[in-house]
Amino acid sequence: MSMLKSMTGFGRAEKLIEGYFISVQIKSVNHRYSDITVKVPRYYTFLEDKIRKAASESISRGKVEILVGIERKDAADKKITLNRAVAEEYINALHELTELGVTDDLSISAMSRINDIFDVEYKEIDEEQIEKMVLAVFDEAVGGFLKMRADEGKRLGDSLKGHLAALISEVEVIEKRSPECVAEYRDRLKRKLEEVLADRTADESRIITEAAIFADKIAVDEETVRLRSHVCAFEKTMGADEPVGKKLDFIVQEMNREANTIGSKCNDAEVAAYVVELKSIIEKIREQIQNIE
Repeated sequence: MSMLKSMTGFGRAEKLIEGYFISVQIKSVNHRYSDITVKVPRYYTFLEDKIRKAASESISRGKVEILVGIERKDAADKKITLNRAVAEEYINALHELTELGVTDDLSISAMSRINDIFDVEYKEIDEEQIEKMVLAVFDEAVGGFLKMRADEGKRLGDSLKGHLAALISEVEVIEKRSPECVAEYRDRLKRKLEEVLADRTADESRIITEAAIFADKIAVDEETVRLRSHVCAFEKTMGADEPVGKKLDFIVQEMNREANTIGSKCNDAEVAAYVVELKSIIEKIREQIQNIE
């Protein structure tokens, strides 16, 4: 059973807790390593390391962005005062617009929309309490995030299984054709040797032996056996309950190495066509595992 997880995911949760409206949004894309960015409101920077640590416990790879919103809904926690100096500067600047022919319709409602003229003070923050509340919402968001990653990982796993089956099919036809290629090459080589040595004394058995030795050099049975072994290792790794993206990438490199060797050894147009398809399938696998954690 595939336990793969995609590096692409999204999760969001929001909750009103003890007068605080807290929201957490998590999104990620594929990345070679783990890159976790946390953004919190200016008064709550003490939460960044706590959230990053919590995220790293369940996310081992990917470029992850975590956005945290914290808004106080309890007015009793706020003290709002007018910053007269800033307000006067705004009023003077706005009045100057009348010199340009703009109608002076300055009103309190218009001024109230200028945030800079008000100073907002909050009661002292209970950091431990805030941390507990934010992490509770984070846990809910990361739950949805991980589920999305798992669902996408399952789809990737199903697709990879199809590619592996196609890969084995190509290996089977190569294995069937390879002995015929070796025999045909041996016969051609034997005839060539006989022609070259026609005017010389040569032992027939020696010619046959030399032809067989050279013909064996184009045999690919060792490569196909190793390729099958890599497919088995790939399938086993897919079922591991841990991040396996890097391991799968290494196995695919080995698959590609065997396919290249088969291609370089083949002396047959039919086998060459199978090798092209073989390498095409391996490339599809390589592309898909780039998004696996």
